[in-house]
Amino acid sequence: MKLPKEIMVPGFRAAGTSCGIKKSGKPDLALVVSDRPCVSAVLFTRNKVVAAPVAWGKALRTRSRFRGIVVNSGNANACTGAAGTRAVRETSLAAAKVLGLPADSLLVGSTGVIGVPLPAGKIVAALPGLAARLSRKGIAAAGEAICTTDAFPKRGIRRIRVGGRVITIGAIAKGAGMIAPNMGTMLAYIFTDAALAPAAARRLLREAADATFNRIIVDGDTSTNDTAALFANGACGLPPLEGRSLAAFREALLSLLLDLALMVVRDGEGATRVVRLSVTGARSVADATKAVRAAASSPLVKTAVHGADLNWGRVIAVLGRAGIAVDPMRISMRFAGETLLRRGMRPDPAAERRAAPKIRTEAYAIDVDLGLGKGSDYIYFSDLSVDYVKLNSGYRS
Repeated sequence: MKLPKEIMVPGFRAAGTSCGIKKSGKPDLALVVSDRPCVSAVLFTRNKVVAAPVAWGKALRTRSRFRGIVVNSGNANACTGAAGTRAVRETSLAAAKVLGLPADSLLVGSTGVIGVPLPAGKIVAALPGLAARLSRKGIAAAGEAICTTDAFPKRGIRRIRVGGRVITIGAIAKGAGMIAPNMGTMLAYIFTDAALAPAAARRLLREAADATFNRIIVDGDTSTNDTAALFANGACGLPPLEGRSLAAFREALLSLLLDLALMVVRDGEGATRVVRLSVTGARSVADATKAVRAAASSPLVKTAVHGADLNWGRVIAVLGRAGIAVDPMRISMRFAGETLLRRGMRPDPAAERRAAPKIRTEAYAIDVDLGLGKGSDYIYFSDLSVDYVKLNSGYRS
């Protein structure tokens, strides 16, 4: 998937810089702001342990009219107590001041190591210079500044024609590990010059996150900082979208966020393969959801995928402990389109031989039919590699 070099959305300016949080000196502070008022919608992590900026954002009454973001990487500002709250307040006030905006006009975000005090002074000191460098072409640079263990930045753009005018949707995201979202991926920010009603913005973001960010798993963990936000400034000059125009926007948004979600899985802190796992024939949708999440989070399943091992036994074993209705004699299973296991516990060696080269590719599907009902669900997950273990065994060192 080729990344666009630039993400330019009318009415938005952005920049990224290094303020000294990361020891490497890499960019670690991002700023994106709309030149005009916005309608905004935000989704936060459902982890019960939340970072200070998440708690702060949830409490704000300005959530539906944020003008942009100020985000640091290299430090999650999570589990930092009262000091963490003060750091968010200082960042928010300083950013609003340098931009000449009312207080609480920007969504504050952080990502990185948990439990380390955030040096807010470094952020405050860097903000004037960062604000001076804001440009129409800066969204991509802001996206690079929010990365942590990412092997590559995640960004994308869509354009649709409505009422004789072009509407742009641009987005940046970060995430590679600690991914089993229960709202959205680690951090994702979407900017558009479309005009949206507040209720429509909230609904569209929720629907899009459920269909994309909530269907990816790297390691089965949910971050303390997960945030996804949509900002619509209406700079295209059209009235709030509705009817067919809103439907076209919705499809473009879904397409864009699915690209970002798959980038996160492809990154996966050393991942080499992406699998689309589907479960059909469950007693209920809830059972199907439990099944796909259990299998996609299983270290044994994920290591088999990494080794291109057609070990369907690991998948069926996970289904048996997933807390759902299962009858092994009714299960059938396909790898890369080949039926390895037929109902009645009948494996097919010839199908295994056909499937063997297919699962050595970068992406393929595993399809399970439980044969018990009409419930179904699917998820995208990555393999578990040696690189993932090496990176996460020394994350703080």
